[in-house]
Amino acid sequence: MANVEHLTKLKQGSESWIKWLDRRLQIEPDLINANLSGISLEAVYLAKANLTGANLGDAELIEANLNGANLQAAELIDANLHKANLSNSNLQSAYLIDADLSFANLIGADLRAANCHRTDFSQANLIGTLMRETNLRRANLIGAQLNRTNLSEANLTETNLNEADLSGATLYKTELQQTNFYKSNLYRVKAIAAYLSKSYLFAANLTEAIAIQCDFRWANLSYANLRSANLQQANLRGTNLTKADLKGTNLAGANLRGANLTKADLRGANLTSANIQEAIFNRAMLQGTIMPDGTKHN
Repeated sequence: MANVEHLTKLKQGSESWIKWLDRRLQIEPDLINANLSGISLEAVYLAKANLTGANLGDAELIEANLNGANLQAAELIDANLHKANLSNSNLQSAYLIDADLSFANLIGADLRAANCHRTDFSQANLIGTLMRETNLRRANLIGAQLNRTNLSEANLTETNLNEADLSGATLYKTELQQTNFYKSNLYRVKAIAAYLSKSYLFAANLTEAIAIQCDFRWANLSYANLRSANLQQANLRGTNLTKADLKGTNLAGANLRGANLTKADLRGANLTSANIQEAIFNRAMLQGTIMPDGTKHN
């Protein structure tokens, strides 16, 4: 349970709390299982605080400093954490449903198995964050920084990642169906066996991406940059690849049945053993492309 003195002082407000802490610099606040629902603590200092299992639902924590705080299994439903500092914090199995973390700093945070359904992470800094098995269904990640973030086996179905930066991120078996990636940066992303059916990747950057065995069925990849990407055995059935850049892309064993490759640039691409039945190659550039039968196109 929470330390009664710590909890009492905190409930007196941010200003009173900070003054009290200034005289006790070595204290790491003990707020385990504390009920702080609906509390207003704008710009509060709770770095390294132990808030395991705490109830912070509907709390106002705008610009709060929660650097290194332990929020494991904490309830933050509808909490306002706009511009909060949550770097290196522990949010494992936390409930962040409908919370506002826009412009928040979550560098190095641990959100494994957290419930972030409909959470607003727009413009948030999530570089190097652990989000394995996290529920991010219908979350807002517009413009978020997700460089090198581990999203393996996470659920991002119907999530908005427009103009987000996922360069170097890991998306192993991640659920990304009907997800928006308009102009997103997926440079060198590791997306092995990820599910991206019906996703919108218009003008997305997938240069040098590793997308082996990914499911792209009926996705929109028109104008996308897939130069030198590895899409071996990927399922691209019915995918829109109009004017996509596929120069040097490895599509060996891929399923391109019914795909639209109108005006796509496939120069130097590898289509060995690929299924191109009913695929549309109208005005596509195929110079030097290795065709499904192993021959090189002139």
